[in-house]
Amino acid sequence: MKELLTGNEAIARGAYEAGVVVAAGYPGTPSTEILENMTKYPNIKAQWSPNEKVALEVGAGAAIAGARTIVTMKHVGVNVAADPLLTLAYTGVNGGFLLVAADDPGMHSSQNEQDSRYYGRLAKIPVLEPADSQECKDFVLLGLALSEQFDTPVMLRTHTRIAHSQTLVELGEPLVTEVKPYQKNPQKYVMIPAYGRQRHLVVEERMRQLAAWAETAEINRLEWGDRDMGIITSGICYQYVREAFPRATVLKLGLTNPLPIEKIKELAAGVEQVFVVEELDGLIEEQVKAMGIMVQGKELFPPVGELSATLVRRQILLACGRQEEAEYLPRQPQGQEVPNRPPVLCPGCPHRATFFMLRELKLRVAGDIGCYTLGVLPPLNAIDTCICMGASIGAALGMEKANPEEFKGRTVAVIGDSTFLHSGITGLLDLVYNGGTGTVLILDNRTTAMTGHQPHPGTGQRLSGEAAPQVDLAAIARACGVKRIAEVDPFELKAFRQILKEELAAAEPSVIIVRRPCALIVKEKNPPLAIDPEKCLNCGRCISLGCPAISKGEDKPVIDQALCNGCDLCARVCPVEAISSKGGEA
Repeated sequence: MKELLTGNEAIARGAYEAGVVVAAGYPGTPSTEILENMTKYPNIKAQWSPNEKVALEVGAGAAIAGARTIVTMKHVGVNVAADPLLTLAYTGVNGGFLLVAADDPGMHSSQNEQDSRYYGRLAKIPVLEPADSQECKDFVLLGLALSEQFDTPVMLRTHTRIAHSQTLVELGEPLVTEVKPYQKNPQKYVMIPAYGRQRHLVVEERMRQLAAWAETAEINRLEWGDRDMGIITSGICYQYVREAFPRATVLKLGLTNPLPIEKIKELAAGVEQVFVVEELDGLIEEQVKAMGIMVQGKELFPPVGELSATLVRRQILLACGRQEEAEYLPRQPQGQEVPNRPPVLCPGCPHRATFFMLRELKLRVAGDIGCYTLGVLPPLNAIDTCICMGASIGAALGMEKANPEEFKGRTVAVIGDSTFLHSGITGLLDLVYNGGTGTVLILDNRTTAMTGHQPHPGTGQRLSGEAAPQVDLAAIARACGVKRIAEVDPFELKAFRQILKEELAAAEPSVIIVRRPCALIVKEKNPPLAIDPEKCLNCGRCISLGCPAISKGEDKPVIDQALCNGCDLCARVCPVEAISSKGGEA
């Protein structure tokens, strides 16, 4: 039976068919739906972990104990998980271990567009790259089998187009698998230096064996066609290449680390020119050139953003001297340009009140990763820095240390509840331990909102929907040594302003828990508001909130009744009480 599945759904289906027992991860687009779809299969014990490092450690323990395991995360999450990953490559596994790393070329929802294949080379582990949903499912089964055959973690690298595109998938029955027996083996699983040196030799030998396997693997296939050119490619780029040059000779790589050297040489010997088409960095190209084979790659294709069939065809035609054909291709989408629609905080979002207040007080704001990062955009313009998950508190401390006159008493760190539990606690410890006096705002909206409202240890719920113990954020702050802790609803503007001023003036670290649930989870049932044009001064304070329900009218601001959820923040900032649910606007 065939079913239309996204790549993420297909990976979850592959986990089910492969007999996966444990699955862990941290939500992050484009990987989030993988673990969410695993909840459809009751035999898989799927969980959100506080961060990617913990998820990988849970997966490592499960694999060493003998269970087939999958760990999922987006590309920047692999940075967080890199420490245990590189050592797990030394220890090896027992049950199969598959790490799904979802890259984001084009930075649709990420702070960078790094190439996860580097981690495969760095850790010296196999890297599989599926080109459609069918391969997403198939490569899960293959990756876990490879993991057990070669005693290694395996990376499955996917990315946005593969994760969210749908293709038909042939469904299979689940394999009959059992948890493998565990045997105590400190020389294999305890990486003290003496044991680690011996395991490093195992890693190098394993890579040699994998390189030999790559030469005969069916997932690395030579598709002979016209001999005027040969194209080496993998993943989604294979689809672009096949659309651009349906009759070309192509070496489709399903395994991109290690590369099948002899197959690459066979391709090069059989065609006139060789091209490498890969998104982001030229990892394949670099290795092919190191073999002494002349290829063209990144001089034709950008190392940033996504490729397309049109771009691939144009650039290769130009390289082949076929300018007339290349110039015929469109350089940009035909028709009128689509107006830019930057993302905005939702109507009723509690973060809007927070950033309105921080802007009003003209504070320096070290930001973090989440919905609230949108506070950097006009008209709020409230965030100074955003580096990575959990970096806000350390960055604020660094600012204070570097220039106390400029930043002390004028700087806050802003971090969400899920992000704080992910990697903000250590930053708070550092702030206290090293004598900082900064104020940390934990924006507690009781969910991981940006990635689709996943639960976390502060929500009282697990991925499965079961009830869970609920973390006390104030108690964590006290345990870190913070003595000044306040809680406030950000819509209570006067109280919020007063607390901010008091904590910023204090000569010691403080935490303000800014608590109000996400507007999309706890939906207000208040009637929409309207602006009385007779009272309105046209001062622009309501517009400055950046609420998508408020716009400039012909003469004065107006509120879209269909978008407004009645949160009344605009009414609270209006100096003449021109906004109410009984306003003069129809």
